[in-house]
Amino acid sequence: MKIIILGAGQVGGTLAENLASEENDITVVDSDGERLRELQDRLDIRTIEGKASFPSVMRRAGADDADMLVAVTNSDEVNMIACQVAYSLFRTPTKIARIRQPDYLKRPEMFAKDACPVDVIISPEQVVTHHIKRLIEQPGALQVLDFAEGRVQLVAVKAYYGGPLVGQELRYIREHMPSVDTRVAAIFRRGKSITPEGSTVIEADDEVFFIAASRHIRDVMSELRRLDNVYSRIIIAGGGNIGERLARSIEDRYNVKLIERNIGRCHQLAQTLDNTLVFHGSASDKELLVSENIEETDVFCALTNDDEANVMSAMLAKRLGARKVMALISNPAYVDLVQGGEIDIAISPQQATIGSLLTHVRRGDVVNVHSLRRGAAEAIEAIAHGDENSSKVVGRTIGEVTLPQGTTIGAIVRDEEVLIAHDHIRIESEDHIILFLVDKKRIREVEQLFQVGLTFF
Repeated sequence: MKIIILGAGQVGGTLAENLASEENDITVVDSDGERLRELQDRLDIRTIEGKASFPSVMRRAGADDADMLVAVTNSDEVNMIACQVAYSLFRTPTKIARIRQPDYLKRPEMFAKDACPVDVIISPEQVVTHHIKRLIEQPGALQVLDFAEGRVQLVAVKAYYGGPLVGQELRYIREHMPSVDTRVAAIFRRGKSITPEGSTVIEADDEVFFIAASRHIRDVMSELRRLDNVYSRIIIAGGGNIGERLARSIEDRYNVKLIERNIGRCHQLAQTLDNTLVFHGSASDKELLVSENIEETDVFCALTNDDEANVMSAMLAKRLGARKVMALISNPAYVDLVQGGEIDIAISPQQATIGSLLTHVRRGDVVNVHSLRRGAAEAIEAIAHGDENSSKVVGRTIGEVTLPQGTTIGAIVRDEEVLIAHDHIRIESEDHIILFLVDKKRIREVEQLFQVGLTFF
């Protein structure tokens, strides 16, 4: 595909990196020449320096025959105008815009064809908030991914000493849980992937990705680790967009406290949030944390705009007794450095957001994409179409489908029914198939499985 990315920031740069490795024709536009040179040194892409929404700049970037425009600059207004220009002057088929401000997001009618024509709206704050909320709802999980409108979840956990399945072969999972159907999609041991088979032995500290119907997730987790108690007390550090959204989404079910250092913002938050206690101060103020019973806190979420402040406040909270700490880390180089030590979970907004963008780039009828393991692996939900003659999957059992190396089918969702993948299950047209790819370089081969005849969806 020929794709123009407007904005070379963290999200734009991460997207360019993901797409350039898949043989797409990528052009990145930004007014920061130095940032563009840095990207071009690393990636096989074109770059154009200039104002992203200017028609002349977009024409230089190749908008006349582009398949897709992705506007992810730091300005909602520039992103919206760019989509308008792409529609009015260049008839670009697909226009994606990052929109951050809730005031715009509340009015979806603004983005219709006869208004400001945006085909897909991406809100990183919304995506990250949902990601954190899922981690709070599933205590002990490193990652929780929804498929088929939440009916199926793919969950990553670290296997602990003492888990009933640790030290045993995977084949015994059915004996341990006769009433629960699940499948281990992948295992990462000391950073390297292991293809799960019946004879594979789970070791302590393995990162295990398993898939199951949402109602069975806790049961499966209990086989791999000591099950964490359900969380009840949450402290949020940072009252920006993400902090406010998270507090609003969980304050009816949890005891939530929010710490914000800007006094004006504190007053604003106190008026807009109903059941959240808002404190004025610094999240790295030891006395404040102790006075608010940090040692009784289940989850401490450091969600300010400053990576270093998030790391330091999360480490301090952990040392003072918080059970679980999470830190928002924008710099990708920091994420692997800090996760797994004193910081339990490092959240990368770019990796959380990138799946939403990749969903619209994939060929075949792909309705969900999640980027995993810092972009090296991927989980996708694709819909099977056609019949036995026109499709490579419809009418065949899972055991008969030739999958690329390192790819596993985890589950099939048929209407309301969740079918965990077993070799004898036959794939039908309109089935939603959830796949796990250990090696994202195989994505083209997976896409080809779901293309009917020679057509792209």
